[in-house]
Amino acid sequence: MVLWVFGYGSLVWNPGFEFDEKIIGFIKDYRRVFDLACIDHRGTPEEPARTCTLEAHEGAICWGTAYCVRGGPEKERLSMEYLERRECEYDQKTLVDFYKEGDTLEPAVTGVLVFTSTPDKELNKYYLGPAPLEEMAIQIATAFGPCGNNREYLFSLEKAMFDIGHEDDYVIELANEVRMVLVQLEKAKEKLVVAHVPFKSHLPALQLVSVPEAVAMDS
Repeated sequence: MVLWVFGYGSLVWNPGFEFDEKIIGFIKDYRRVFDLACIDHRGTPEEPARTCTLEAHEGAICWGTAYCVRGGPEKERLSMEYLERRECEYDQKTLVDFYKEGDTLEPAVTGVLVFTSTPDKELNKYYLGPAPLEEMAIQIATAFGPCGNNREYLFSLEKAMFDIGHEDDYVIELANEVRMVLVQLEKAKEKLVVAHVPFKSHLPALQLVSVPEAVAMDS
């Protein structure tokens, strides 16, 4: 038996497990969205990060990478144990068809495993749901956790999609909005620092002299 796993988030640039083959391609009828909470890597329970999950959307395609694990049951078991720990926020495992570039009719691989999440806040405690772009950008710009900050995750995904030759307009738009928020936060920080700088007069210090000395200087 062979295990195939589709990566569309951090697995694109950092799979973290041993694999035997990697293919760039896409799956159909899903799109990437930042609607899932991360509370143990890039965020905290009090201030969760936003990470990407998949949303079913007819006609959409989602580019990423498919990883193949060969070598028998033990190797597959170790890979799955690692992935289940890492992808613990995702409550579903879905099997999809995977397509290679240039062939949109026949899948290159069938039965590819992908971690997805139930889009229901009652059924999935990690599901945040959609939000306005500006609101998501503020959350991503400010959230951080034990493994780093949320914005690094987004920027790394943006670069990874560029590197495989299939940029995601949604990721780019969100990343640019986060950059704008970071600029605004930096300007606000600078204003705060200036406001707390003690006032220092630039006028020369006055020299006090006694009355007789002043008279002598006049004469």
